[in-house]
Amino acid sequence: MKLIRTFFTVWLLGMVVIGNISAQNKSQAYIKYIENYYKIAVIQQTEHGIPASITLAQGLLESGAGQSEFVKNSNNHFGIKCHNWTGETTYHDDDAKGECFRKYKDALESYEDHSLFLKQKPRYSFLFELSPTDYESWAHGLKKAGYATDPSYAYKLISIIENYELHQYDLMKDVHHKKNKSVAKNEPENNVTQNKGSMGKLDAVSGHEVYRNNHVKFVVAKPGDSYASIADEFEMSEKSIRAYNEINAEVQLAPGTQVYIQKKKTKAARGNTTHIVRNGDSMYIIAQLYAIRLEKLYNLNEMPYNQGARLGQVLKLR
Repeated sequence: MKLIRTFFTVWLLGMVVIGNISAQNKSQAYIKYIENYYKIAVIQQTEHGIPASITLAQGLLESGAGQSEFVKNSNNHFGIKCHNWTGETTYHDDDAKGECFRKYKDALESYEDHSLFLKQKPRYSFLFELSPTDYESWAHGLKKAGYATDPSYAYKLISIIENYELHQYDLMKDVHHKKNKSVAKNEPENNVTQNKGSMGKLDAVSGHEVYRNNHVKFVVAKPGDSYASIADEFEMSEKSIRAYNEINAEVQLAPGTQVYIQKKKTKAARGNTTHIVRNGDSMYIIAQLYAIRLEKLYNLNEMPYNQGARLGQVLKLR
């Protein structure tokens, strides 16, 4: 009996340590943003049927947890551009230089406009047939409908939701439904490090934000990163990082590159059965996009390893 108690005590202490490590790995800026805006997200779900987890994850990703100068100047938490907009505007470099974006008086107005933007655009109409707790389908649906050009957009949203347990807010029934504008204006306080990154990026104090694609962890390279520096951050060897990304020792790391910190899978995630080769695609690019090992992608399609992808070719991913 004493042995059982000792084992339980050791196990419990271990769980506390693991919990503390997990909390330390989370961005404090992300946590503060969630505390500030989860009530507004829940209200949007109640009134419009958009999962609160999706709204929060998009707000975190698009605004860099509210830390980018763009968001501070415009209160635009979702990167919505000026199409059919008669309100105030601001300009920001995004897909092109000096693009027009909507400007809001506060965060609440941005959140409400985001909901209306999704509800009023026909291309998003199919999303509202999904369950408001099915955040994975919503994430993939937003990417499919063209909300963002980033091929990993859905996986980034899902990763943020799961890492910060945002799905808990999808199940909330009664969270002060009054539109309290003091909540909306409750901008991040205390002295969280203010990063002057561009929209949608956050240079987390503790390092890179970790995402998942096909259940494989990855980070997005920032200016000044190298494969060696990312390896050091995650206490791995540079050789392992390069092996996971199937890249040789001569290739330098470019900002914005998706860098896997785990071994890729033998097939794509469910729902991704085929890929139509587009201009600029290569077998390597496709393998990275879906977190599949390059050799396995070739084997799935019974292709010789020295053959490239052909424009318009339909490749099997599973």
